[in-house]
Amino acid sequence: MIVAGIMSGTSLDGIDVAIVEIEGRGWNKKVRTIAASTTPYPEPVRAALLGVSNCETHTAGIAMLHFLLPELYAKAVKKLAGAAKIDLVGCHGQTIIHIGKPRRYLGHRVSATLQIGDGSVLAERLGVPVVSDFRPRDMAAGGQGAPLVPYVDYLLFRHKTRGRVALNIGGIANITAIPAGAAPGQVIAFDTGPGNMVMDQLVERLNGRRYDRNGAIGRRGQVREELLGGLLKDRFYGQRPPKSAGREDYGAAFVARLIATGLPMPDLIATATALTARTIALGIRHTGVAAKDLIAAGGGAHNGFLMDLLRGQLPDVNVTTTAGFGIDVDAKEAVAFAILAHEAWRNEPNNLPSATGARRAVVMGKISR
Repeated sequence: MIVAGIMSGTSLDGIDVAIVEIEGRGWNKKVRTIAASTTPYPEPVRAALLGVSNCETHTAGIAMLHFLLPELYAKAVKKLAGAAKIDLVGCHGQTIIHIGKPRRYLGHRVSATLQIGDGSVLAERLGVPVVSDFRPRDMAAGGQGAPLVPYVDYLLFRHKTRGRVALNIGGIANITAIPAGAAPGQVIAFDTGPGNMVMDQLVERLNGRRYDRNGAIGRRGQVREELLGGLLKDRFYGQRPPKSAGREDYGAAFVARLIATGLPMPDLIATATALTARTIALGIRHTGVAAKDLIAAGGGAHNGFLMDLLRGQLPDVNVTTTAGFGIDVDAKEAVAFAILAHEAWRNEPNNLPSATGARRAVVMGKISR
């Protein structure tokens, strides 16, 4: 089956599309990436998404984006696919709020999530079935609806004799720890804290750019250990999984507190980069998995300063990227949602309860035919 996966993450940098061929069933299926691409969001669209993400907004703005995004997704898929025939599409959508742990609301304890990008519009534009809106079913089963990619990490990276950690550094960083010879229920996965989100916001404040290319600004700055030490006291980093984070944790309010310190912006960017590296390393140590390999993907894998800091924090671990496994670092999560869609289409459970905290394995995703 040829499946297109679409991912647009919390960094709000654009639309990642991967086209993959999937053969077989169960944990022995074969996955081959045929093509992958990234289409940046037009600046007005990115600004509009920021305007509805974890903030007070108008329902009309959310509704319009909900129908606009699948138009953009469809164009990105068509451009990449060309004349190639696609059988199915898996689309994560754009997360604008994620509250994985229940909160008191109107006299009830409620968790909630919202990914916009309507599957029906996308199915109509592409003429093939679309699986979308993955997180809610896991949450209905008592999970946090995140992280979802560990199912795919286990499929792609498990090893009989080597403990491995798959790392995605998007806006939020998350890890999947896979002990050597592990069964699916032995996988440990959770969000470790900020990925690129804090760095990117600081860089945008500094020079209007979307990210710190290769970590050049951070490398010039000084890591302020006192500030970093205070940030690391956040109880989130010591919490046992399952746990998840989002823009509501590391968005504008978090960045405003950093800027209020009055420290030079390069130092803040260096410190934010170190926060990402140290919380990832801390999360890995908390899993107790004897990791031989750390396999990174996501935009942060391009940040040379961040990757160097990770190697410094994990001197006994082989720090590499998914490129060595035939998966473009920018396409890994798009590949993941193609695989999750494939499982949903076959009515196969596609969450890992050990990662999300769900009471049982469920079939995530809503199908628009």
